[in-house]
Amino acid sequence: MKLKIVVLAKQVPDTRNVGKDAMTAEGTVNRAALPAIFNPEDLNALEQALRIKDQHPGSTVGILTMGPPRAGEIIRQGLYRGADEGWLLTDRKSAGADTLATSYFLAKGIEKIGNVDIVIGGRQAIDGDTAQVGPQVAQKLGLNQVTYAEEVLKIEDGKATIRRHIDGGVETVVAPLPVLITVNGSAAPARPCNVKRVMKYKYATCPMERKGDEPWSSLYARPYLTLGQWSIADCGADEAQCGLSGSPTKVKTVQNIVFQAKESKTLTSSDSDVESLVKELLDEKIIG
Repeated sequence: MKLKIVVLAKQVPDTRNVGKDAMTAEGTVNRAALPAIFNPEDLNALEQALRIKDQHPGSTVGILTMGPPRAGEIIRQGLYRGADEGWLLTDRKSAGADTLATSYFLAKGIEKIGNVDIVIGGRQAIDGDTAQVGPQVAQKLGLNQVTYAEEVLKIEDGKATIRRHIDGGVETVVAPLPVLITVNGSAAPARPCNVKRVMKYKYATCPMERKGDEPWSSLYARPYLTLGQWSIADCGADEAQCGLSGSPTKVKTVQNIVFQAKESKTLTSSDSDVESLVKELLDEKIIG
């Protein structure tokens, strides 16, 4: 059974390095001021997609991402690990998008790709932690959806059997294709980059990434070195539903908060110390 799989991936700012320049005056993330990384749970999703491809010869895995031209690096990282192709949704009018506008543009991109059997992505991105984009894409496309997945167990007879993590345990569900799956960080980690694929795709770029004076520009005649690049118009999307104009929510500010203990006590294991600690916790209504 040959499957067409699309992985939703995002280049995110490394939120471990949030500083005073993390936000713009408009209340959006200043991505240029932060190191960019592959969203961690999207890497877990990519691994699940590649495992499905391994189990079903002839299947293809494509990376779909949205962002500025530098987000093409996410597609290359996918190609290095085993993906077959990739598409970058990039348009100045899509900047500042919240989850509603992002899911709309992504859904239009998936429609343009066409005939997709499985859409798979991480549970959430570390720059927003909303876990909304995947389900919103599924709703816009009318797809079945399975969230909090840890492993795609099998695909057969037009159905996907998936193990998902829920409060208090796990459950196994069966969903008809086409289906959208979001994957937890507890799923299998992504495989390492393949050296041969790195050498093959290291110059793969989107047209907007190219400056025109690269020493290797003659290699761009090779079709596999040109990544897909689509604008809002290319996808037939409505500009009013993209970017800031299509975003009903706004981030007002981001603060880097460091918690510091006001005081500390060193207690022994003696009965008197234990009794005094319990009494203090009761008095402060921390326990009881």
